[in-house]
Amino acid sequence: MRDKRRFILSTAFILLLILLGQIFACSKPPQRFEETRSLMDTYVSVTIYSNEKTAAETINAAFASMEEIANTASIFDSKSQAFQLNQDGFLDNPSADLEKMISMSQDYSKLTNGCFDITIQPVLELWAEGLWKEDESTQKIILEDTLQRVGWNKIILKSNRIYFNVSEMKLTLGGIAKGYAVDSALQVLRGMGIEHALINAGGDMGMIGAKPGNKPWTISLENPDDKNQSIATFKLTGEAIATSGNYERYFDPEKQAHHIIDPRTGFSANECISVTIIAGTCTRADILATSVFVMGPVEGMKLVDSLDGVECLLVDSDREIYTSQGLSKYLDEGMG
Repeated sequence: MRDKRRFILSTAFILLLILLGQIFACSKPPQRFEETRSLMDTYVSVTIYSNEKTAAETINAAFASMEEIANTASIFDSKSQAFQLNQDGFLDNPSADLEKMISMSQDYSKLTNGCFDITIQPVLELWAEGLWKEDESTQKIILEDTLQRVGWNKIILKSNRIYFNVSEMKLTLGGIAKGYAVDSALQVLRGMGIEHALINAGGDMGMIGAKPGNKPWTISLENPDDKNQSIATFKLTGEAIATSGNYERYFDPEKQAHHIIDPRTGFSANECISVTIIAGTCTRADILATSVFVMGPVEGMKLVDSLDGVECLLVDSDREIYTSQGLSKYLDEGMG
């Protein structure tokens, strides 16, 4: 009887040790893992807090999701659906992602009165091919003709088909694809149980929660005139942030024609230098950063302040800084 009691006590003790070991293992804080790859003509980094056993698989899944979006949205890859749509003027059986990106783009085109328009590609090609070499009068004549093939409402989504109702139209998804890809990858990470993550696709960033311990992600906005300085530092805990600026990509050596084109005129938008948007999704932040840049400080900030869950920091062409009504809650130590 005594031996039986000892056996029961020993077994209970062993079970207790196993249970304590499991509790200890579960309570071990997650480790930080990060990987950077070249994707969508930029560098994309995925940062997660996880355990070592599943980290690589999780990060690979996030990149696979973004690669799928990139392969669909590229207008330079002959195998992509976006390329085929531009080439043929129609596409049957489009992927759900392509339909959604186009549909969302059209929604924001309506919201911004055409300041965001994915059919601007023919105009971008003109500038890339040397339109900047012509005098302004000639530019206007050429653009007037080309703008007849631009217009978000000339893309038709109907009966599992996408088509242009004007010949020689083309679209570009450069103003939405990165943000959409980030959101897609974040959804994959959530499905795999990740509670703390940040994805940075060339400055378009989306997050899951805060860092462990409820510590916010710290994001600094670079001063376009001095890359060693920052204009502001934001503390974010699960939002998304995106910046559009005219100081990175130009068509001409004199840096007079940049890549953010006003779809209404065909010329580079010139009222802003930089627009940073904080929003609930990276797709929304990505689209609105471009849209507000084109709209300019007055109309752009008016739009932002009319939207729930959206904040903005804008630097205009005179280096004056504008901030939306609720931005202060995200600012770390003011603006430097």
